[in-house]
Amino acid sequence: MKAMVLAAGLGTRLRPLTDDRPKALVEINGRTLLEITLSRLRSFGVREVVINVFHFADMIQEYLKANDNFGMRIEISREEVLLDTGGGLKKAAYFFENSDCAEEPFIVHNVDVLSTIDLRRMMQFHAENHALATLAVQDRKTSRYLLFDDQLQLCGRRAGNDHEPELVRPAQQLQPLAFSGIHVISPRLLGMMSEGGAFSIITSYLRLAAQGEKILAFRADEYYWRDLGKPENIAQAAQDLKQKGIEQ
Repeated sequence: MKAMVLAAGLGTRLRPLTDDRPKALVEINGRTLLEITLSRLRSFGVREVVINVFHFADMIQEYLKANDNFGMRIEISREEVLLDTGGGLKKAAYFFENSDCAEEPFIVHNVDVLSTIDLRRMMQFHAENHALATLAVQDRKTSRYLLFDDQLQLCGRRAGNDHEPELVRPAQQLQPLAFSGIHVISPRLLGMMSEGGAFSIITSYLRLAAQGEKILAFRADEYYWRDLGKPENIAQAAQDLKQKGIEQ
């Protein structure tokens, strides 16, 4: 099984922790965010990973080499300019297309999220519903909501609670849900990403949903999840790992 770890961001919200290192190498209880992410992916059967890098890219490569790639086959997709989530995946498409597993869904995982989401269940949900992409979502407060119908199909998005929604397909009732930075993607999506340069993968999802493609929500409300984009979130996650016995 394959995966992509999105780790190219500047980590500006994490300063001063990212003044001298990439966010992927920020630590929680002595373990880097990258190690935690790779360990979780490996525990669900992922053996091949591509990581996009930009900020302090050489540090990430040296770290992986020093740790023997944590027992996985890892490739680096180095970005000369930040390409955002969609552009980053598009640049790394070769990793998923040129192999014996070219028809097998793969996972995309932000390096700066911590969760206990059952990726095996998520992959099974994706396969059973023949989805083009499946997004882990929760019913929680966020600054940007994705909007889904009662069949859990993506219909649009909305910024906060007070803004007008951007709808790409009709629905009688919409559920605003928070995206968790974890996707399962069918490889055929790669050839359907017509956007160029730097772009959010959500842009592609909305366009494809408007065309009738299945972009589905995987409800992950029962699982622990935390964004690690700010120093205070790192501190809280460290407490959570100790106090709640969360295994990573």
